Amino acid sequence: MAKDTDPANRKKYGVPLYGASWIPSSAFQSDQNPTPERGRRDREDEPSCDGSPPPTPSISAENYLVFAGGGGEGRSGIPNAILIAHFDFASNSLSDQPVGKLGTGVDLPYRMAVHPRGDGIICSLPKSCRQFEWDAVESTDVRKLGLQLSDKVLTELEDIGQQLALTFNGDGSVFALGGEDGKLRVFKWPGMEIILDEANAHASVKDLDFSPDGKFLVSVGSGGPGRVWDLTSSMPVASLLKENDEVFGFCRFSRNSDKNSVLYVTSMRGKGGGIVKWDTSSWKRVCSKHIVRDPISAFNVSADGKLLAVGTIQGDVLIINPSSMHVQNMVRRAHLGLVTALTFSQDSRALASASLDSSARVTPIKDEKKSGLSSWIIILIIFLAIAAYYVKSKGILP
Repeated sequence: MAKDTDPANRKKYGVPLYGASWIPSSAFQSDQNPTPERGRRDREDEPSCDGSPPPTPSISAENYLVFAGGGGEGRSGIPNAILIAHFDFASNSLSDQPVGKLGTGVDLPYRMAVHPRGDGIICSLPKSCRQFEWDAVESTDVRKLGLQLSDKVLTELEDIGQQLALTFNGDGSVFALGGEDGKLRVFKWPGMEIILDEANAHASVKDLDFSPDGKFLVSVGSGGPGRVWDLTSSMPVASLLKENDEVFGFCRFSRNSDKNSVLYVTSMRGKGGGIVKWDTSSWKRVCSKHIVRDPISAFNVSADGKLLAVGTIQGDVLIINPSSMHVQNMVRRAHLGLVTALTFSQDSRALASASLDSSARVTPIKDEKKSGLSSWIIILIIFLAIAAYYVKSKGILP
């Protein structure tokens, strides 16, 4: 029988994956009344000698990820589900199986947005969007995190068709979504008061992102330029024009080394995938750089703005230095199928990726500065050893 050759940091979870995100630490504080887990009790869980129950280990918030995906509505036998997995940084390994799983019936959770302050997840289903809440499940030996369908029905998001882009702003007070039909909606959260309702933002909305200060929203879609929306006036204020045969795919705001806001948009041309950088005061194109020969299928920016990540239709994952636009690290065939999602950990020390081949992967980020310093130390030690040998061989020193 053939052995499983997947590395410890890549695991298959049985469903094609379309969304991925690290779970924010606030999720572990949002449920004050853990649900008792039904199931067997091991003898190890019996009370201690003094009669007190065994202590419940706390959850390390930084180590959990949520994935969404499935086989859709057909009779493929592949379920639709939202999954929770654990990553151990010490051993660089993902959990063999999901540590939490919630089925979504015949509805495929095609896109998802995780609330940054613990208010659950919004998933885009074929016809509507639904909210799922974190559910701390407390068993006798461990406290785990699960998910449950929220009792709150988002009436404004019912029967709106397939949504292709969902995102919250930085503090979770505003929620935006864009549909297959080209309609763009922006709401205050959680009250769902409408901020922007644009029926023809694009032929079809591909991606959305809020500026770090929350004042602007950028959208890209099929056909036409990207658009910049002022959320105070609820009006478009700029267009991101394409050059020649460019096709825009993804958009992400970031901050550069001067702490100024910048915007990155991925593009596809005849020679392959690239990244365009925009000035956010003039909304003018600063530069563009060809990155990879294959089309870009996923893109993201680290929270500190020091790294960009690209996934391709061939399953490759690239980590890019935005200052030089050079590839810092490339994982060829990180997945055996198209990369669908990329997400950096909050501290930027790891990059998680998901794929249509049902696999999830976490790639640790190497610190270039530390790596460079270590290399110089090694070179210095070798040089000193050679010098010492030369001096001794010539009899210069006794």
